Amino acid sequence: MVEKFRSGFVSIIGRPNAGKSTLLNQIIGQKISIMSEKPQTTRNKIQGVWTTEKAQVIFIDTPGIHKPKHALGEYMVKAATGSLAHMDLILYMVDVSLPWGPGEDYIVNLLKEIDTPVFFVANKIDLVERDDLLAFLAEAEKKHDFAEFVPISATEADNLDTLKELIITYLPEGPRYYPEDVITDQPERFLVSELIREKVLFLTREEVPHSIAVVVEEMRRRSENLVYVNAVIYVERDSQKGILIGRNGAMLKQIGKLAREDIQTLLGSKIYLDLWVKVKKGWRKNVAMLKNFGYDPKQE
Repeated sequence: MVEKFRSGFVSIIGRPNAGKSTLLNQIIGQKISIMSEKPQTTRNKIQGVWTTEKAQVIFIDTPGIHKPKHALGEYMVKAATGSLAHMDLILYMVDVSLPWGPGEDYIVNLLKEIDTPVFFVANKIDLVERDDLLAFLAEAEKKHDFAEFVPISATEADNLDTLKELIITYLPEGPRYYPEDVITDQPERFLVSELIREKVLFLTREEVPHSIAVVVEEMRRRSENLVYVNAVIYVERDSQKGILIGRNGAMLKQIGKLAREDIQTLLGSKIYLDLWVKVKKGWRKNVAMLKNFGYDPKQE
């Protein structure tokens, strides 16, 4: 008897910095969602596609669920919680190296309102002792009727094969929604802007918080082996602009150098990256600016 093909939609949720983007990139096998030590890095739902001989899984990587402090934060939380509807499976990722807190209780209460199967994905097991992990899982078991408990380390790719096999078993029979070579539905411009934003977060650390947005103004092929990219990094204050440019432009050059390397890998072509920094005061609290930057507060 021939095994029938399975397909479905899987949402990855959790608190900020739980490792959702790392997990998605590991499963897909390529960076499509940016990673940072800073929480609340992901701002949009990222759709990643993983195809095997027997299944196709469409993953939704969501912003970390947190208490919003501005319009951008409200957009991010709405994007995360809205993903719970119409999913075949939910992966609830938790950082087991941190104590269970009210933030986890808040998410569990959201999960109690839906009928979708939920995996409790205990991430960062490489950072804890076995007894502490078992105690954490025992505590989680009291909180909700989870379909599966899967301890992993997303950074070390530990136990990911088990997780992937379990995911497939919970999916219904269905078609290939995307061609086999498609790994994301996000446009190239969006992925390029996210790679640039990742480098800003990495290089500036705590000097520049999440008050940056990156907009690719122009992206066109100048020759068979060269793509021209013009991008603007928006900040909220003049002092932040000075930090991003750096002394004699050193910081901006370093941002461009690191971003160019990842963009070239993504596009498979040499890149001429033209980077600018501009100030848009209070853009995170301005709904019109959020729309211009690609964060639509009305998006479900």
